[in-house]
Amino acid sequence: MRRITRIATVGVMSAALALSVTACGDSSSSSSSDTASSSTDNKTAIAYDIGGRGDQSFNDAAYAGLAKAEKELGVKGTEAEPSEGESDADKVQRLTSLARAGNNPVIGVGFAYAPAIKKVAPKFPKITFGIIDDASVTGDNIANIVFNEEQGSYLAGVAAAKVTKTKKVGFIGGVETPLIKKFEAGYAQGVADTDPSVKVIPQYLTQPPNFDGFSKPDLGKAAAQGQLDQGADVIYSAAGLAGSGAIEAVSKAGKWNIGVDSDQYSQEGLAAYKKSILTSVTKDVELAVFNLIKSVQDGKPQTGEIRYGLDKDGVGLAMSNPAFTEMTEVIAAVDKAKQEIIDGKITVKTTP
Repeated sequence: MRRITRIATVGVMSAALALSVTACGDSSSSSSSDTASSSTDNKTAIAYDIGGRGDQSFNDAAYAGLAKAEKELGVKGTEAEPSEGESDADKVQRLTSLARAGNNPVIGVGFAYAPAIKKVAPKFPKITFGIIDDASVTGDNIANIVFNEEQGSYLAGVAAAKVTKTKKVGFIGGVETPLIKKFEAGYAQGVADTDPSVKVIPQYLTQPPNFDGFSKPDLGKAAAQGQLDQGADVIYSAAGLAGSGAIEAVSKAGKWNIGVDSDQYSQEGLAAYKKSILTSVTKDVELAVFNLIKSVQDGKPQTGEIRYGLDKDGVGLAMSNPAFTEMTEVIAAVDKAKQEIIDGKITVKTTP
């Protein structure tokens, strides 16, 4: 697999800098025009969100989908990392380079790629562009991969309300965006519907355009410690790499974490804290990435909105922690809520 790392620079001038190849694999050069080179090499690429690969969460789930496609479909994968404080121009340059190199599909991991895909996709009509967590930018060659995060978060709220002993639970959002507000909304509703006496303490790490709340573990750690000091004994973090800091703080306090996106109980980088990770709200980004790549390989590329919810197991709660699965009353409540959401008996809010 080919891995590309952005040099950390600031402003539009950085968009002109070359990408540096930092891993083994195919190193074919880009063309100088805005038409992709013809390719029979089955090449595909993903451009990571803030935090990059190794976040033990969102980006790593996307990588797992690419790795699965390499293994099962024989594609040649390229990964492109973000740089700190980058502009939309940087993303435009990154996606353009990946498209010119003949990668198909090119997948932007995260809603932050929307402005760049809006500019780049029309220039490469024969290439499919996927964007995860955004449906605002549409086109004949754009696949909008979206999830019902609020539904999985509702189940997390049910679990949190059932296991809390202090009647206080926390929510940490990385950056206060409409997407992360969906996580908070579902969680708070699940808590309230299960036990109205339980208080939810919400906190966001940063406000747009500052997206450090997805990338800096120290911010998550400090926020979690503040919620612990207020009496929270279950904390749900939807904060990307910053969430790992929250998980560390909660683990050291002997309280419960609820992870996000990936099954964080099973992430190697969080192994030291796994016993504190009660469950995780999962988004099957791995399957979504794989399905998009496969659709292109099959000659029937996905386009338009592709939604994953509880009904398709596109979101859910991880059951890896034996301590969680042994809580039969909690699991029963979660299963009941899941079925009622699927059946339409419960409508989960997307705003707090």
